Amino acid sequence: MHTRITRILATVTFVMATLFGLAFIGTAVTHMLDDGAVCVETDFWRNASLADKASTGDGVQESSSMTRLCQDGPSVGQRAADLGGQLPWLLFSSLALLLFNRLLEAVLRQGPFTHAVAKRLSVLGWVVALGTPAAGLVVGTSQSWLVDSMSPNVGFGVEIDGPMVLILAGLAAVIVGSFMREGVRMREDLEGTI
Repeated sequence: MHTRITRILATVTFVMATLFGLAFIGTAVTHMLDDGAVCVETDFWRNASLADKASTGDGVQESSSMTRLCQDGPSVGQRAADLGGQLPWLLFSSLALLLFNRLLEAVLRQGPFTHAVAKRLSVLGWVVALGTPAAGLVVGTSQSWLVDSMSPNVGFGVEIDGPMVLILAGLAAVIVGSFMREGVRMREDLEGTI
């Protein structure tokens, strides 16, 4: 199967995977060498009343939604926790795009209904299904620790942050990959009996 759109998509996914990988490395290096403040947002005080009234009408109650905390001269741990809120999704995106590129390359070389394509689709599905909560856990827990390091009364907890709906997409890819694998096996059995 040599369609133009598949070739273009394979090239685009490879370029995007490379860019996300470079962004991962660049962010890690520049952020650890940076000596600026580290900031994090928390919704811990989301229903707290505001001390000063904004220009609202009579009978309107005001409350805060997000609080931004910034630490000048952060510790190495705070800087690493700040990175933990950014890097996991860059790494996850780069890896998922690279695996998708390998899937498209297999489709271009061998066609869409082969063992290699079914296997690569299943691998991509498992990486997305398991990588999504793993990246979300690192991001959420890093942000929780960072908030706790700046405001100990908030408390530290294990949290998951990010689009968990990607787990369903990953599981769907695993299921479709197993269907494809079974279809390829049935086709080979049929070709062997003719």
